[in-house]
Amino acid sequence: MQRLSGLDATFLYVETPTTHMHVASTAIFDPSTVPGGYSFDQLRQLVSDRLPLLPPFRRRLVEVPFDLHHPIWIEDPDFDLDYHLRRAALPSPGGPGELAAFAADVAGRPLDRRRPLWEMYVVEGLEHGMIACVTKVHHAAIDGVSGAELTVNLLDLQPEPAPVPPQEQEWKPDRIPSDLEMVGYAVSSLARQPLAAAKAVRRTVGMGLNLRRRNRQPGVKPPPAPFSAPRTLLNRSVTAHRTLAFAEVHLDQVKAIKDVLGGTVNDVVMAICSGGLRRYLADHDDLPTDKSLIAMVPVSVRTEDQKGAMGNQVSSMFVSLATDIDDPLERYASITEATTAAKDQEKAISASVLTDWTEFAAPAVAARAARLVSSMRVLERMAPIFNVTISNVPGPPFPLYSAGAQMKAMYPMGPISDGVALNITVMSYMGTMYFGLMACPEVVPDIWDLAAAMNEALEELTKAAAPKPAAKRTTKASASSRA
Repeated sequence: MQRLSGLDATFLYVETPTTHMHVASTAIFDPSTVPGGYSFDQLRQLVSDRLPLLPPFRRRLVEVPFDLHHPIWIEDPDFDLDYHLRRAALPSPGGPGELAAFAADVAGRPLDRRRPLWEMYVVEGLEHGMIACVTKVHHAAIDGVSGAELTVNLLDLQPEPAPVPPQEQEWKPDRIPSDLEMVGYAVSSLARQPLAAAKAVRRTVGMGLNLRRRNRQPGVKPPPAPFSAPRTLLNRSVTAHRTLAFAEVHLDQVKAIKDVLGGTVNDVVMAICSGGLRRYLADHDDLPTDKSLIAMVPVSVRTEDQKGAMGNQVSSMFVSLATDIDDPLERYASITEATTAAKDQEKAISASVLTDWTEFAAPAVAARAARLVSSMRVLERMAPIFNVTISNVPGPPFPLYSAGAQMKAMYPMGPISDGVALNITVMSYMGTMYFGLMACPEVVPDIWDLAAAMNEALEELTKAAAPKPAAKRTTKASASSRA
């Protein structure tokens, strides 16, 4: 048994009938590389063999009676792989639109909390003979980095699947603890909270004073504060429905812009999103001209010692997207400055101080508050905390395989919530950056138009960063001869 951390449990508490807190991905594979040919049974056997390397796949939640404390994970005594691993097929022609619609439908359904919190769909019938895997795992079990590590454990570096190393201990399911045991466990944990709360208060006050002192220093430009974002069509209550679009850009093209203009690859990604959002909102007569959109950017705070561990080790920073600036070069310079300021402040804030407070969240109160806020559309009556979530997860530059099939693309899919109806998540793989744009269709219509606008923003930025040809100078002699 293992109790969820406060941060992990928070992703359960904020879940409502319209806000689903799972992370997902859509990967496309070429079955022509499978030795002996592709079969679903072969892929199922691979997943079964890899279960020892995938701890969240066999863990289920057990909630504490009366929601006294955070739930615990147990090894599910009723685990059934065939419930989680499913076979599906796309309607003709099986192109990106049909695949995105299928993946959005999967993302729009909550996970069953009575079972391990994941599902995987093997999707056949794609154009050009491809297959896809649409996978979703609850955010309470993984963050972006641990999710990528989980994916790597399912994949191989060559078509022939690598043997699974023998495990030190054979997997054994847990006995489901009784209500009395769960209450006793919760009470003993809660008894230690007053001392921990006092330490959290002291550390938080000290961090706040240091941060205030830092932000008042000359030359320090603090990042945007929460609730300082302008209201747009992106910032409304969401329904349970989801819509999804894909986009991809060449990593070399992104790096070329970075090499000319400075900054980082992530700065170019932010600029692409900024330019695309400017076009999209302008087309819908909803582009703020006096204030910039604010992005929330998740930041991994996972240490070397925590690599390979599941759960969440993540913080966040707020970054201005400079959407109120017309010139693409000036906009990029502003974004670079904004990300630098946000990173500097993020370093000055101890992530452990922020996550300490999640340990003291009362499950019953937190969950009911989330549902009340959603049902009463409270966030529509307030200034947005931020406008959009943008996440960039680096992936491998070498090919990966699943049961012999080479992975050709990997589109990440992040969650949306009330007040933030758009999530843009990016993952690089084999020299390409794959964008997954997740949204609520009732709030953000025509999501594929936004994907196209982002490609247009990249081309605009490429042209702006291109060296200008030197102007031809006319000599006096040639000028006089023409006269």
